[in-house]
Amino acid sequence: MPIDAAKALAAEPRSREITWDHKDVQLYHLGIGAGRPATDPDELRYTLESRLHVLPSFATVAGSGAPGVISGLSMPGIEADLARVLHGGQSLTLHRPIPAAGTATATGRIAAVYDKVKAAVLVLRTEVADTDGPLWTSDAQIFVRGEGGWGGDRGPSGTLEPPTGEPDRTVERAVREDQALLYRLSGDWNPLHADPEFAKLAGFDRPILHGLCTYGITLKAVVDTLLDGDVTRVRGYTTRFAGVVYPGETLRIRMWRQPGAVRVAVSACRERGTDGTPVLTDTPVLTDTIVEHT
Repeated sequence: MPIDAAKALAAEPRSREITWDHKDVQLYHLGIGAGRPATDPDELRYTLESRLHVLPSFATVAGSGAPGVISGLSMPGIEADLARVLHGGQSLTLHRPIPAAGTATATGRIAAVYDKVKAAVLVLRTEVADTDGPLWTSDAQIFVRGEGGWGGDRGPSGTLEPPTGEPDRTVERAVREDQALLYRLSGDWNPLHADPEFAKLAGFDRPILHGLCTYGITLKAVVDTLLDGDVTRVRGYTTRFAGVVYPGETLRIRMWRQPGAVRVAVSACRERGTDGTPVLTDTPVLTDTIVEHT
């Protein structure tokens, strides 16, 4: 079979040096919709180098997307048609705040291979550290259609209990028509997000938004809405990509406060005010404390 689970799991980790500076951070923030309105002091924290702070989800693209889907497909034992690959989920653990510029070592390996019968799921783990110690750990779940059925470990199948009651906050974020084209400049060059013909081969009417773009938009909404704009309060962030977002749609982001976390559910709406398709589920943002707002 194209995916050799034993070979993938036994392969030596791959390490490489990654670097980033304020321009990379600013481009990423613009790619997830920061800077609207352009002169808003709260937005200038994401766009102006003299007061820049780094949204933790920048880790998913630092050094040109070290934990990305395409890099996982180059690991030993992995062969897959890119048109049959989707990013199934993402988790991120922050060990320290991410600096606006840095040099670090990113070490990646296949941490797990799961047999879902009709698909395989690869867990690509990337650990990043600089001279001061660990910075972050990232797990990307890569879903490969048509590559299951070899009788391997099915892996975890449970999902989180959905939040109960009305959300504490609900916000909407418009996705620009060119959002995917801007976001991909941070390093995810998968043609699924730009080439209409390739998107059709993958089964979509037109190019779709990167799941990690939705991931970043959502975290920014949580930080801005419930964490007083303080990115250093984020300790971890996990999601499962449950649906697709098309550029031009609106994201409805619902948030529930919990001890040490914010639970989030995200839907994509063709028009504001309409019911949307769930796109992020099982999504806790781990924090230190939650500030009560009136």
